[in-house]
Parts: sequence; structure tokens; C-alpha cells
Amino acid sequence: MNGLSNACFALLSESMEPRLFDLDFQLLADSVLTLISVIILFFFLSYFLFNPAREFMRKRQEKIKTDIDEASRDKEEAAALKAEYEEKLKDVNREAESILAAARKKALDNEAGIVARAKEEAHAIVERAGTEAEQEKLRVKDDVKKEMISVAAAMAKKAIAGNMDVSVQDSLVDETLKEIGDGTWLS
Repeated sequence: MNGLSNACFALLSESMEPRLFDLDFQLLADSVLTLISVIILFFFLSYFLFNPAREFMRKRQEKIKTDIDEASRDKEEAAALKAEYEEKLKDVNREAESILAAARKKALDNEAGIVARAKEEAHAIVERAGTEAEQEKLRVKDDVKKEMISVAAAMAKKAIAGNMDVSVQDSLVDETLKEIGDGTWLS
């Protein structure tokens, strides 16, 4: 049979013209087997490689989305905290300003009180000085009166010693009283 197959092969090869791709049964069978192998390899790789890769990518995408959502919430919370702290800072500034205003008012009140007390003390000092001056003036008057009385007494002694008559003595007493003043010897 070997001879028959060789004869068939020779007949077939003589009748066949050279083709562009040399498509024959073997090439077709190899192509189909290769295609089936590629499809099986695709499903095998899809199941063991692509599906885990897709699952990994899906989980990563979900994690990234979760992280973005969480970052967005954190950003909103941070903005809310910032607004709260800014409000508290404004409250602190207002409170500090009110404390300073109260301190200024208290200082002005203290200043007014100190000035009023100083004026009262100055007025009291002036009054005391006036009364002391008046008392000193009275004391000096009294001293002058005493001195005049002693001078008058000395003059009276001289007058008596010189044997004065009564008219001279009366004139000397009247003259002394005029010098001293009527109100002086009466007080």
C-alpha cells in the first residue's frame, strides 16, 4: 500500500499548483488545534489569572473610592472644626475686648475717685491752713495785747513813780486804750 499512497501523493502533488499559503489538511488541522488551545488557554488564564486580577482591581477601586469618601468626610469635619475654632477665637477676642473695656472703665473710675479724694484733701488742707492762720492771727493779737498791757503797766509805773497827777494818769490810760483798741481789753 505504500506504493499506492506514494502514487496518490505524487498524483495529487502534480495536480496541485503551488498556492499562496500552502493550505492543506495538516495546516487546517494544526490551525484548528492551535485555535482550540488558545481558547482553552484563554479560559484557563481568565479563570486563574484574569478573574483574580479583575477582583484585585475591583477591590482596589472600592478601597480607593472608600478612601476618597473618607477623605471627603474628614475634610468636611476639618472645615467644621475650623469654623468652630474660628468662632471660638472670635468669642475669645470679644471677651478679651470686654475685659479690657471693663478694666479701662474701672481705671477711669479709680482715676476719678482719686482726683475727687485729692480735691477733697486739698480743700481740707486749705481750710485747715485758713483756720490755723486765723488762730495764729488771734494768738499774735493776744500776744500783742499782752505786750501792750505790759507796756501800759510799765508806763503806769513810771507815771506813778514820777508823781503824776490824776489827770495825767487818766490821759495816759485813755491814750493806751486808744492804741490797744476798745475791743482788745474787753475780750
